[in-house]
Amino acid sequence: MKAVLLDAATLGEGIDLEPIRTLVDELDVHDLTSPEQCRARLKGARIALTNKVVIDAELIDDLPDLELICVMATGTNNIDTHAAERRGIEVRNVTAYGTDSVAQHTLMLMLALAARLPRYQQDLANGAWQRSDIFCRLDHPTLQLAGKSLVIVGSGELGSAVAKLAEAFGMQVTFAARPGNEKDDSRPSLASLLPTLDVLSLHCPLTDATRGLIDADAFGAMRPEALLINCARGGIIDEQAALASLRAGKLGGLAVDSLPVEPPREGHALLDALDQNLNLIVTPHNAWIAPEARQCVVSLTADNLRAWNA
Repeated sequence: MKAVLLDAATLGEGIDLEPIRTLVDELDVHDLTSPEQCRARLKGARIALTNKVVIDAELIDDLPDLELICVMATGTNNIDTHAAERRGIEVRNVTAYGTDSVAQHTLMLMLALAARLPRYQQDLANGAWQRSDIFCRLDHPTLQLAGKSLVIVGSGELGSAVAKLAEAFGMQVTFAARPGNEKDDSRPSLASLLPTLDVLSLHCPLTDATRGLIDADAFGAMRPEALLINCARGGIIDEQAALASLRAGKLGGLAVDSLPVEPPREGHALLDALDQNLNLIVTPHNAWIAPEARQCVVSLTADNLRAWNA
């Protein structure tokens, strides 16, 4: 039973593939695979393992031996699942591998925005403290999280883990109704919560209902000191509208861990604004990358292989 891992580099250094290797007769490991290399590398393989490499209908039809596609991530948008189903090829993904890592990262972003850390760091770099008449700097009022309102969109494992950590800081947590399903959801709608929230944290998938969910109208409804954190997917917020609100003093802080196109080889407005003394943080889609989380991806993929071959 031959398996091919197409993009091991996405797991990073120091990850043990032995849990997978022990379940197959042969495991070919490639750091990265271009679209042009996929067909040759997967020839004769029964199992394809991929994180972000695209396996489309044309490729699937050219691989008569393929029986299983293991996506070493949650999202399966890089797989033509309809073509796989037509061929009788199973597609399995992994979930909940990075819950603790992403929740920790989210709280880090929340705390940094609340402390106005990006602005104070830039002030220090510009010598503001060194020139100060008093022992400290009071230029940017901070936000004490205790007693503040946190609204979370997405009540799955990630959202629930963030809620637990936020409650330890004394925050009042409310889960918004699922976007697009407000009529059948007993929880309050996001629109009704926007005017009174202090922090909004997004942990929902990118769907037709959530694309552009936080747009100019949403920013207009929020209080000017509110903080927004997106550790979900780029495209859920309108980044241009967010940046405009931040510059105009109509948004207290913005932190994102993802952008609509990754990596952002053509640049992005938020990246251009990082040195403009705004309460803005952009991290390179690395909320999930704790070594424990990356090793868990391997363990869960091994579980998928074991279950498939049972």
